[in-house]
Amino acid sequence: MSRLEEQIDLGVPSEVAWKHLHSVGEYPQFVGGVLDAAAEGESRARLEVARGGGDDASIDTEIADRPQARGATREMAWRTSGTPEISGTCSVLPIDDKHSRVQVRMEYDAGEVREAFGGPKGFAQVSAIERTVRDDLRRFKDLVERER
Repeated sequence: MSRLEEQIDLGVPSEVAWKHLHSVGEYPQFVGGVLDAAAEGESRARLEVARGGGDDASIDTEIADRPQARGATREMAWRTSGTPEISGTCSVLPIDDKHSRVQVRMEYDAGEVREAFGGPKGFAQVSAIERTVRDDLRRFKDLVERER
């Protein structure tokens, strides 16, 4: 399994970031490759994603908020239901009253991701996933900071 951790600081309070993180319908605005997203109850979501080769796929995910860890840090855990097997957490940490940090941690099998979505092999695939997550975080920052 490959592991990835990325973070970004935001110019909004942690409550604003947390609200957007839980707005599944907004995922196509900041998660690369997601064409449509819908919550299915309180703990599931279905994502329609673009795959290499032009066809689309559905990915079902399970989502659970974890009890607050240290201080006012909030954490949402998620994992796909089926292949490709991807799991992770998104944490929102307050920096001060007007700033927060979003931290993403993921575990995934690069081979399964490549088979599911196409793309390069090996290290190139891992680099592409890391770049995608960094880009997703930048788009998330742009989205939440527009609310100011």
